[in-house]
Amino acid sequence: MKKGLVMEGGAMRCMFTAGVIDTLMKAGIDFDGGIGVSAGAAFGCNYKSNQIGRVLRYNVKYASDPRLSSWQSWLKTGDLYGADFCYHELPVKLDVFDTVAFQENPMDFWCVATDINNGESVYHKLTSGKEADLEWIRASSSIPVFSRPVEIGSRKYWDGGISDSIPIKFFEKIGYDKNVIILTQPLYYRKEASKLYPALEMILHKYPAVLKKLRTRAHDYNDVLNYIRKKEVQGKLLVIRPPYPLEIGTMEKDPQELKRVYQIGVKEVKKNLQAIKTYLSE
Repeated sequence: MKKGLVMEGGAMRCMFTAGVIDTLMKAGIDFDGGIGVSAGAAFGCNYKSNQIGRVLRYNVKYASDPRLSSWQSWLKTGDLYGADFCYHELPVKLDVFDTVAFQENPMDFWCVATDINNGESVYHKLTSGKEADLEWIRASSSIPVFSRPVEIGSRKYWDGGISDSIPIKFFEKIGYDKNVIILTQPLYYRKEASKLYPALEMILHKYPAVLKKLRTRAHDYNDVLNYIRKKEVQGKLLVIRPPYPLEIGTMEKDPQELKRVYQIGVKEVKKNLQAIKTYLSE
């Protein structure tokens, strides 16, 4: 039996994820592997480094810092979330990401990015937690229009959510058969097709493979939600999700709002902790 933790993205909705993973870590729950998409990867990697409270701490401390996220950053660099600050200065100097603990923890950790040339998902296993891995997390979190493509090697990447928002099928394929999924939307949420697609066709016309994925993204996302729900009802996986819409802004700057959503995640785990432990031990 291989226990897996799957974390979708969702920008600041992932403060819910932060509350969930901190509470799971405090409860001593271990996984053989984890995989995250976008903010799910950026926050979820702290499970492998065992840094309880780090995600909440740095988001609250730097919430209003324009280096973290701002329209000024977007206009100046092409990145809504400051690449140098988020993936270099913050984890290396200001709130240090524990690369030693990350490397020593036997838990595997993956992130998902989208190849902008063919639209395919790329699943990258993070091994060091250092600069090269942080670039993959940056790629996984780089939203088209609001971020520049991230070049790694000879390829360029954008957000993993374009091609695989909830990578449960990938994890099952590589042998994880006891999975916990953290979602950032409530039960029965279904994604609607974006009304902005015509505008995206104009802006992203140089990236036809990405546009093709964006065109079917709502359908693909809802398909995987239906797959997850079916297996959840059958008891074949366990889902932790918010009990109601989180209603938090993509670039939320209010520390109290960040804490509010974080606490929803904490409460959901505490409420269901025994069920989680039972599921993982069966």
